[in-house]
Amino acid sequence: MVGEISTEEALKKAKGKNLDLVEVSPMSSPPVCKIMDYGTYLYSQKKKDRKQKRSTKQTETKTIRLSIRTESHDLDVKAKQARKFLEDRNTVKVVVIFKGREMAHGDLAEQKLYEFQKLLEDISNIEQEPKRQGYQMTMILNPIK
Repeated sequence: MVGEISTEEALKKAKGKNLDLVEVSPMSSPPVCKIMDYGTYLYSQKKKDRKQKRSTKQTETKTIRLSIRTESHDLDVKAKQARKFLEDRNTVKVVVIFKGREMAHGDLAEQKLYEFQKLLEDISNIEQEPKRQGYQMTMILNPIK
């Protein structure tokens, strides 16, 4: 029903139909109300919210570990796995671990990380450039939107 009626009259109509008078837009002048079953309305809203929450996916950070000595075929295998992660809209953290005297060869680790990124450049962007952190060097890749 469209029109302006008094609050008492609206409450009588709602009680006559065994429904609730629900205020839809309290800030408007005059306030807009609707006659409905409020319990059913809340149930359907919760159901919609749950469905929407299920459909949204939280992005995860997946880690790929490399070494300075990782050969090209092994690099391809790890790139293939990283490609799956990126296609699933996850970020990928690529880590090169230093062992022993490898600490002196940070340039080789950086070169290895850029070589790895080159294999995935069609599907990813570099979020964080290679950065040394103690016994490891890390780089973070994001999927291209």
